[in-house]
Amino acid sequence: MGNHGNAEGPRRRPEEQQLGPVLRRRGQVQAGSTTDQRLLDSAGPSEWVHTDPWRVLRIQSEFIEGFGTLAELPPAISVFGSARTPVDSPEYEAGVRIGSALVEAGFAVITGGGPGAMEAANKGAREANGISVGLGIELPFEQGLNQHVDLGLNFRYFFVRKTMFVKYSQGFVVLPGGLGTLDEMFEALTLVQTQKITRFPIVLFGTEYWGGLIDWLRNTVIAQGKASEKDLYLFHVTDDVDEAIALVTKEVGK
Repeated sequence: MGNHGNAEGPRRRPEEQQLGPVLRRRGQVQAGSTTDQRLLDSAGPSEWVHTDPWRVLRIQSEFIEGFGTLAELPPAISVFGSARTPVDSPEYEAGVRIGSALVEAGFAVITGGGPGAMEAANKGAREANGISVGLGIELPFEQGLNQHVDLGLNFRYFFVRKTMFVKYSQGFVVLPGGLGTLDEMFEALTLVQTQKITRFPIVLFGTEYWGGLIDWLRNTVIAQGKASEKDLYLFHVTDDVDEAIALVTKEVGK
């Protein structure tokens, strides 16, 4: 009888190996099993779930979930602000009023889904019977989505989440906030300045809070030639809820 399977003994490593779209030759050939065998081998190593190729698939899945969930949203405005804003503060009340006013103007409201100013805007949107969206992020200090979010997504990766904010918003309203709020605000300003996005109003709410930053931009950044005077027109500053909503509706054509 002839030999069957591996009865002929161990085989020499091939000089060429095709693994899906990847071609390996000579010293790059990997010993081991086929792709199907590795898939079905439940006793195999688990380290692969922490490799960069696997992370790419996770990143891809987050984009797909985000695009699929948010694609049918009506026009929306993202509201940013500090997670540490106290519930009994004027800033929280302003967030509630802004969320409600945006719904009345015909917009869905998107926030980072957390507490504080984000919760306030979601609360205003929900109480106005609008669409209240929260785009959360996985953090070491667990926050979770606030109770006023009706449509929520939690992301592993900041850059995927930030793409969703810009792609599915027609503008930003930025309440007083910390590093995360500044991050979102300056990314939006950069995208508008470099014309990656157009017709994108950015409204900073709270002249006293934002005044020092604006003075620094004018008297240091622009004065030293690091930015242009016209860059100050990339955003608006106001203390009035109605004016903030008017600026957003005017610039997005609603």
